[in-house]
Amino acid sequence: MRKLTTFMLVPVLALTAACGRDDSAQIDEALRNDLALASSMQPYQPQQFVSPMEQGYAGYQGYAPMQPQQYNAGYYNPAPAPRAQTPRRVSTAGTYSRPSPAPTRVVKHTKRDAIIGAAAGAAIGAVTSSDKLKGAVIGAAAGGLLGAVIGNNVDKKRVPY
Repeated sequence: MRKLTTFMLVPVLALTAACGRDDSAQIDEALRNDLALASSMQPYQPQQFVSPMEQGYAGYQGYAPMQPQQYNAGYYNPAPAPRAQTPRRVSTAGTYSRPSPAPTRVVKHTKRDAIIGAAAGAAIGAVTSSDKLKGAVIGAAAGGLLGAVIGNNVDKKRVPY
């Protein structure tokens, strides 16, 4: 009976904390303020004129006479095409490259850590459970599984061949 009341206490406390008070008035006021602020914002006004320098005409030197441009309202002229680059020759004489690293292998300690985890889990399960045998078996299974996962994924070493 004591365990039942202990297990029932946690959900009751969580339910009480979740249903504590009614904040819907504050939430509605905050939402109303956010919507009023959003509706007062001005829409984006696109730039109406673009200078020749902004269009990418690098040779433009002030108010020199140019050909008239066709401006479409709301549309920008396309960017100029990139110039083709000629390939550069790079000399490899005198360069230093690092030697390749020594070959290594990964050593995992899966079995060792599974045995350690199973022993620790069995000891903890036997001490904490009222049914010693059942607690030891469940603890050994859980500890062995957790130890194997840790030994396979976490406890790794790289050693040379």
